[in-house]
Amino acid sequence: MTNDKTTSFDSADFLANAGLGRTIIELKAKQTIFCQGDPADAVYYLQKGSAKLTVISQNGKQATLTLLSSTDFIGEESLAAIVGLRLATATAVSACTTLKIDRSEMIRVMHDEPEFADRFLRFLLARSMRTQADLVDQLFNSSEKRLARILLIMAEFGKPGEQETYIPPITQDTLADMIGTTRSRVSFFMNRFRKLGFISYNGRIQVHRSLLNVVLLDQLPEHNAEKPAIQLIG
Repeated sequence: MTNDKTTSFDSADFLANAGLGRTIIELKAKQTIFCQGDPADAVYYLQKGSAKLTVISQNGKQATLTLLSSTDFIGEESLAAIVGLRLATATAVSACTTLKIDRSEMIRVMHDEPEFADRFLRFLLARSMRTQADLVDQLFNSSEKRLARILLIMAEFGKPGEQETYIPPITQDTLADMIGTTRSRVSFFMNRFRKLGFISYNGRIQVHRSLLNVVLLDQLPEHNAEKPAIQLIG
């Protein structure tokens, strides 16, 4: 006598379809997925499109934390032991399809399905490593190199078979927020990248593989070393 389940769990199918505790939501560009201060009652899975996370300080200053692309989870803070409030605002950058997974359903499937739990934990580890890399980038690299890295991340370089990739629509103000500089500096760097053949623009920004040399090899003519000063206290 066997104890095999009649049907095995399929993580891809779970994340692709609506069901008990799961709702598919279509969003247009600039529509809000959730707002800072909302109850953290669900996790979202980005099926298609791109989004961004932003925070607003008490005095009204806004900062962009990160950009999100398809296969990313959003709002994982809802799985905390005590239900709290959203720490950031998630907004669609392009037209998006998201799967809203209720907190209780997400906790259930994490507990009952090891395959899904492994997938989610791999995502959390990758997100943690990305956050650490962002911090190192902010502390030690010039703003020009930080911009190059953000463009490469948005273009999702590293995926097999992709040579020349377009990035989702994004404003220079948002890019400036993400790398900690001004819009005018971003405009200067973008024009410089275009003249050097690292990017092209014809309605949309296309990132070329040669931009990797800026990040990996510091190959920029007359490289602009704008590294922020590190102040030692003592």
